[in-house]
Amino acid sequence: MWLPRGCTSKNIVTSFGRRVFQSYFRVLGQWRRNVATFMPEAAGFEGVSDCSSLQEFSVSNSESFWAAAARERLSWIRPFHTVQDCDLSRGKIKWFEGGQLNVSVNCLDRHVHTCPERVALIWERDEPGSEVKVTYRQLLEMTCRLGNLLRRRGVKRGDCVTIYMPPCPLAVASMLACARIGAAHNVVFAGFSAEALAERIRDAQSSTVITVNQGVRGGKVTELKRTVDTAVQSCPTVQQVFVAMRTENPVAMTARDVDMEEEMLKEDVVCEPAAMNSEDVLFLLYTSGSTGKPKGLVHTQAGYLLYAALTHRYVFSYHDGDVFGCVADIGWITGHSYSVYGPLANGGTTVLFESTPIYPDPGRYWEMVQRLKINQFYGAPTAIRLLLKYGDQWVHKYDRSTLKTLGSVGEPINTEAWEWYHRVVGDGRCPVVDTWWQTETGGICITPRPSDPDAEIVPGMAMRPFFGIKPVLMDTEGKVLTSNDTSGALCLAQPWPGMARTIHNHHQRFIETYCQPHPGYFFTGDGAYRSKEGYYQITGRLDDVINVSGHRIGTAEIEDVVNQCSGVAESAVIGYSHDIKGQGVYTFVVLKKDVDDQEADLSRQLNNMVSKKIAKYACPDFIQFVQRLPKTRSGKIMRRVLRKVVERDLSGLGDLSTLDDPAAVEEIIQGHRELCRKQQP
Repeated sequence: MWLPRGCTSKNIVTSFGRRVFQSYFRVLGQWRRNVATFMPEAAGFEGVSDCSSLQEFSVSNSESFWAAAARERLSWIRPFHTVQDCDLSRGKIKWFEGGQLNVSVNCLDRHVHTCPERVALIWERDEPGSEVKVTYRQLLEMTCRLGNLLRRRGVKRGDCVTIYMPPCPLAVASMLACARIGAAHNVVFAGFSAEALAERIRDAQSSTVITVNQGVRGGKVTELKRTVDTAVQSCPTVQQVFVAMRTENPVAMTARDVDMEEEMLKEDVVCEPAAMNSEDVLFLLYTSGSTGKPKGLVHTQAGYLLYAALTHRYVFSYHDGDVFGCVADIGWITGHSYSVYGPLANGGTTVLFESTPIYPDPGRYWEMVQRLKINQFYGAPTAIRLLLKYGDQWVHKYDRSTLKTLGSVGEPINTEAWEWYHRVVGDGRCPVVDTWWQTETGGICITPRPSDPDAEIVPGMAMRPFFGIKPVLMDTEGKVLTSNDTSGALCLAQPWPGMARTIHNHHQRFIETYCQPHPGYFFTGDGAYRSKEGYYQITGRLDDVINVSGHRIGTAEIEDVVNQCSGVAESAVIGYSHDIKGQGVYTFVVLKKDVDDQEADLSRQLNNMVSKKIAKYACPDFIQFVQRLPKTRSGKIMRRVLRKVVERDLSGLGDLSTLDDPAAVEEIIQGHRELCRKQQP
């Protein structure tokens, strides 16, 4: 894969870049109890002396707080005149209006001006010990060349470019090149099938796709270019596909394909950045919802970047010179915010992890920590639970003394995994920050830090709201629960800069999903418990979205695929507790009357269909064939009953008198028991 062969121009920084360096933010020192030193923009806030009072100020004086943060942290081409113009009840969210900036300049140029040879990216390739380091000067050159190439090939401001690549420097440069010229990017996880990719390309109306010939993960090669070729056959908007080489293996090229690395070498190393309005679109990112169609969530320029930068620095206590190791794929929001935009906006060194936690052995993470001298490690509970089962020896084998902070993301982490993470991986000295947030929030919203370094951290709890975040719990009647030691629907009571603005082409769906359930509040779709001390613990989804190994997937999306099988009459998908993945996929299937295929053959067929149309991680762990599903007299499938059967909580089935055919439940219970004899869920 192409990387700069040394910077050919010493004058890579444009005159535009020099102007915006005037407002470059001050370098932070080590954490001190003086909050103004910890957070320079807090120096002028009256009555603020510690993190607790700063959080209170940030909520009660939201405009003052975010205005100071935006002026301190971001380099502006033109200053904003209005801090916020928001009305959650109508889905109206606008921040820093009147302001103009360029995200790539904030992530690259200003750091090249001050520390050009600082390492920006460490590409932790699939092959252990073959990491590649890219400096800020090199990354800026790569970004500028690609930005110029995109412009020359007709990509304009406001276009949306789809990126289907594994974590690598060229993927980051592709994101930043789009930002530099004013195009939005749509990064699609490189594990999605051709059909899932095509659906996202069509919805984004992309004319340009960027990919690689092949992906490499866990020692296995995946044919990413071939997947793109299949996808674009049903995407009439696509005019060109840029192809880079991750491996040495050639792939078939068509008239539509562009050899990206060869063409980039023809371009200049200076690319004039576009002056983008604060509320211009930065990227689309698709996430599953409770309906079958993925939602293209829209994030904009200034607010998203500010929130990603602020949360990255303070949640993890990141300091200049640290190496930040987020092992999430760039195809997810965690990779966007904490592998790319947050660290680069802060001038940090960030790791791009291409492999798996157990390749070539279960010590991969910790060998990487030792070799790269990682200071902050941010991973998923799924991986932590998996590695816990391999034993402590794989951790103790390597030196982890550089670690200062451990983070957890993607789903609630169970107490056993938290304790192991803290005691074994962190040697009992590294705080574990269990972070709660979503694609919709843009960045971390509830987390144990920032707080006084001596403040309590409770295992398995996200605990405290971040600056500017005001969580509330709602009861089933839509009333705010004011007492502690209570559970309810988690909502956020006021807007914050990093939140998504809309669903692409479906603003009404955005309003219906997030704004209408509890008017005046942002409905997260999650439930939470607030302890006697006022700490928050996430209890899981309230809608039909399940979390498989940190990947959110709508049950309706899987049902849509299963129901396309010619032998299937109807289906119902639920999530169930899984020791490793957090949640697994359990599917109930009713066959058409004339179907005489073997159930084992049908199970393989259905798994293949889900793998092809969505992704392998969405495949059902269990498929139970039933004669009928439990339904109300109005025809609604009672998924609550199905969950109780799978959870073996038969005492919690409740009143079944509303069912059209209560006998169906007993048949399902007997079938579930039989399935359990073959394989324990």
